[in-house]
Amino acid sequence: MQEALKEAAKAMELKEVPIGAVVVKDGEIIARGYNLRETSKDPTAHAEIIAIREAARVLGGWRLHGCDLYVTIEPCPMCAGAILMARIDRLIVGAMDPKAGAAGSLLNIPEDERFNHQTEVVSGVLEEACSEMMKSFFRELRKRK
Repeated sequence: MQEALKEAAKAMELKEVPIGAVVVKDGEIIARGYNLRETSKDPTAHAEIIAIREAARVLGGWRLHGCDLYVTIEPCPMCAGAILMARIDRLIVGAMDPKAGAAGSLLNIPEDERFNHQTEVVSGVLEEACSEMMKSFFRELRKRK
């Protein structure tokens, strides 16, 4: 999660919402991502999507069996769906997002047994640091306005 926080800091430097993600396979980070939605003008440029795409490229296929995804903030519905569809084994979340989260807060897409695959969700890993980065970002954003 420390590495995901480093990715989130990169987003923050660009004045992007500070969310970072890393994909791990066999104990090694194989992909990284951070939010680039504003920079790229792409509504799908979330940290998780960027990391998943990179992991698929590195592994040479879309099935990310044996992979864990660490993300600083609970994924939105789009990202939770992508995590599930990529067949990621485990999602490790820093802080939950009660307003938009789809991995346990509003919905729990990754663990929904109605799908043909489930992704285990573990939450609260370095929760305070992940939450504080978001709070700090939005405090600064309100000051600028």
